[in-house]
Amino acid sequence: MKVLLINGSPNMKGCTYTALTEVEETLHEAGVDTEIIHVGNKDLRGCMGCRQCKKNGKCVFNDLVNEAAPKFEECDGIIIGSPVYFASANGTLVSFIDRLFYSVPFDKTMKVGAAVVSARRGGSSATFDVINKYFTISGMPVVSSQYWNSVHGYTPDDVQKDEEGLQTMRTLGKNMAFLIKSISLGKEKFGLPEKEERKVTNFIR
Repeated sequence: MKVLLINGSPNMKGCTYTALTEVEETLHEAGVDTEIIHVGNKDLRGCMGCRQCKKNGKCVFNDLVNEAAPKFEECDGIIIGSPVYFASANGTLVSFIDRLFYSVPFDKTMKVGAAVVSARRGGSSATFDVINKYFTISGMPVVSSQYWNSVHGYTPDDVQKDEEGLQTMRTLGKNMAFLIKSISLGKEKFGLPEKEERKVTNFIR
């Protein structure tokens, strides 16, 4: 069992990292391996809709997105963490996950996902919603916790004082480990849900 954690903050060991490592420690206690990829400090451009990935099986821009793609395919779950700067997810992170989710050719069905957000004060809910949309369009169960998955603070020391936020991260880790293991058992016994042929409807006439 393995979970990929995406640090979408420009700060390698800032507030977002502090939240992610709290989840990570809980996953380790449950016997789940992890890897953190630092995305927020990279120079990553957004998707331009060229659709070359549909022909080549990877993004036309050969950068961290293509490096992360095989790790995404191999993992059982992914946690995407973002700070809040302008009332939403970090722009670099959004560019990364736009291209990552769109360009990979593999089926993400029943690979579990979770969003983690760090904010000084506001914008957590909007950021949380933005990230979760990537999972729900991909057939990926979203892991919940005891509250929305966010911590509050201006510095990592502030986050360490957010007892409810850290507890929420630990609960998230326990729930993710349980869901990953449960889905693995379900796959063995029942297999994946049968899929219908995809229907695509355009509402512009």
